[in-house]
Amino acid sequence: MLEFFFDCSSPWTYLAFHNIQPLAKEVGEEIVWRPILVGGIFNSVNPSVYESRKTPVPLKARYMKKDLSDWARSAGLAIKMPPSVFPVNSVKAMRGCLWLLRDKPDAMAPFATAVFEAYWGDDQDISKDEVLSAICTRAGLDPQAFFAAIAEPAIKDQLKANTDEVMARGGFGSPTIFVDKTDMYFGNDRLPLVREALMRRKASAA
Repeated sequence: MLEFFFDCSSPWTYLAFHNIQPLAKEVGEEIVWRPILVGGIFNSVNPSVYESRKTPVPLKARYMKKDLSDWARSAGLAIKMPPSVFPVNSVKAMRGCLWLLRDKPDAMAPFATAVFEAYWGDDQDISKDEVLSAICTRAGLDPQAFFAAIAEPAIKDQLKANTDEVMARGGFGSPTIFVDKTDMYFGNDRLPLVREALMRRKASAA
């Protein structure tokens, strides 16, 4: 089992979301997508993120910008860091991902990709209804159905439940990846280790 807990408001998650799909296909594993709200995680278990944004270490911040640029180039993605609005409220987009997983599972990855591209590539504020409407249209979805669904209590509750679950299982940010429920990996740069874990499991099952 390969689970991917994610929030579209993170550039490293954009990279991992993009990169894990061909990896999963290569090893013959289906991804279980688990939308979360990473701000809820930071508020609960990882508030140091806010402090490091407020008072960054200049040398580390400069390197992190280069590192992100290198990874983006490697993946063939356009990522502007920071976007004009950062951090961004991604709650509506993430509820939308949950709605699609429930009602139109095949549409979830294209929708999330469009959200990532709009925010990180096109520097659009994904908290705005008009931006989300345009994303829905681009992804072939009905904006009215989208806004009706993300207002449902069940969808709101599921996003909170996913966020609480990843913290209960040891997660502290996005993306958090699990192989077989207990083997946890954090971040885009851990994907080679995820691949090795999946290959080990495949070999032991043979």
